[in-house]
Amino acid sequence: MTRDNAAVLLIDHQTGLFTGVRDIGVAELKHNVVGLAKAAQILGVPIVAATTARDSMWGPTIPELREVLGDLDIHDRSAVNAWDDKAFVERVAETGRDHLIVAGLSFEVCGSLAAISAHAEGYQSVVAIDACGTFSLQKREAGLARLAILGIEVSDYATLMVEIMADNADPHANDVYAALDMPFATLMGQVAAGYGK
Repeated sequence: MTRDNAAVLLIDHQTGLFTGVRDIGVAELKHNVVGLAKAAQILGVPIVAATTARDSMWGPTIPELREVLGDLDIHDRSAVNAWDDKAFVERVAETGRDHLIVAGLSFEVCGSLAAISAHAEGYQSVVAIDACGTFSLQKREAGLARLAILGIEVSDYATLMVEIMADNADPHANDVYAALDMPFATLMGQVAAGYGK
């Protein structure tokens, strides 16, 4: 994963779907998805975002993510698997990237099905598990087992972005860590730079 070969796919982080999330705290999931999007923007990694049936079933993208994405056009579709939607696949192809960081809600459908289909077409798919959510722990476990059997990598939002950044001497490093807002670590450089205020 580098900033030259990677793209981020954010699939179906919609208000209606968020109401059913049970495998991760909703606040934590929002935090992680927003952090993933912010860090990708800082690193210049393209984002392709999509919803499904937003006007009839699942509602709009959550406001926290919509705000971060700014004027990025979020593609709406009817197909359950985003990869079955020609316009979505074209948007991914237009990035020119072959390493895909995939996050979706629900994890085992919206996230995993796109990752599986992209993988079958020669893309390297990695699912950012903590930027995904689903409706029970059993669904999460079944989804993880399926990805393991199919050889599709799973990681987390912060590790993937730090891997792309690659070097803590990068001039954007403090901004990347601030965007990731990793609750498990306090970066002293952020405190010194005033991020902790």
